[in-house]
Amino acid sequence: MLKYLTGRILYSLLVILGIITVVFLLFSVLPGDPARMMLGQRADKESVEAINKDLGRDKPMFQQYLKFLNDVSPLSFHDKKSEKHFLFLDETKYANYITLFSVSSKAVVLKAPYLRRSYQSQRNVSSILLEALPGTTILAMVSMLIATVLGIFLGVYAAVNKNTYADRISTVLSIFGMSLPSFVAAILVVWIFAYLLGDITGLPVTGSLYEIDEFEGRTIAWKNLILPAFTLGIRPLAIVMQLTRSSMLEVLSMDYIRTARAKGLHFYNILFKHALVNALNPVVTAISGWFASLMAGAVFVEIIFGWKGLGVVMLDALNKYDLPVVMGSVLLVSVIFVAVSIAVDFIYALIDPRVKVY
Repeated sequence: MLKYLTGRILYSLLVILGIITVVFLLFSVLPGDPARMMLGQRADKESVEAINKDLGRDKPMFQQYLKFLNDVSPLSFHDKKSEKHFLFLDETKYANYITLFSVSSKAVVLKAPYLRRSYQSQRNVSSILLEALPGTTILAMVSMLIATVLGIFLGVYAAVNKNTYADRISTVLSIFGMSLPSFVAAILVVWIFAYLLGDITGLPVTGSLYEIDEFEGRTIAWKNLILPAFTLGIRPLAIVMQLTRSSMLEVLSMDYIRTARAKGLHFYNILFKHALVNALNPVVTAISGWFASLMAGAVFVEIIFGWKGLGVVMLDALNKYDLPVVMGSVLLVSVIFVAVSIAVDFIYALIDPRVKVY
């Protein structure tokens, strides 16, 4: 187990290193001068050169890459003499760190990843993302919870009732759900449940996780979560339902299921203790992949429903050409993908003893 875990972590670190390299190279070749974006109309040659020097853009590409890598890495080099992070681009604000060991005049320190400052607001990118992350995380989790519970239930029901009207209707609905773009689904959901049935449902068209009340202060508005979570969960719901149906049909046709039936085991005992457990592997894969995807793909849903999350932050940063925020968002989502993939491997081992983790 320990050997497998170590191998997976090392492999994941290599994947993240590759993502960091691609992100740096991609955004380094984009046109535009960050210094002029930060200064606006106040830009003059001396100020532009000073800011570019502060950002490290006056140095060769390879040195810029090393600085960027040192910034985002939890382990980085620290200059003990000047009491500054040796490769940090931001020389005015430093993260708290723990010194691990020293090499000559440099020290290797443990710190939180530093994602630099926004070109527009001058705030640390990590602070901007941490403010937006809870909204998107809760939205994605609730969406996947709806998709998982309903998808598995409907998929099992369709498999048990194969070739009936219920099975055919569920197949048509799943195909419709998989082919429906998120922004179209969001518009339809708003029109039906907020406009046409608004007096009955009482659900708002727009709203975020938190609301400010003049008497109670900041409160959590759970009703604002219903429509965006349902909308975001439509496509994964359709995929989970179809995968569960297909996998259940395959398992139900196997010899050990027929043997269990011949021995007189109760149908629901066979269905849930034997068939469903062995049919969940592809479903778990879909659920894990879609959860990570929803963390990054909730842009349209968040915009239409006015939900303040990571998607809105990314879109706003793209519109303003705020590259540090965009780069930080991409790296954050990538780390989430990698972390979820590692978790899925261990979930496999828990639900299916045939999967080995050593």
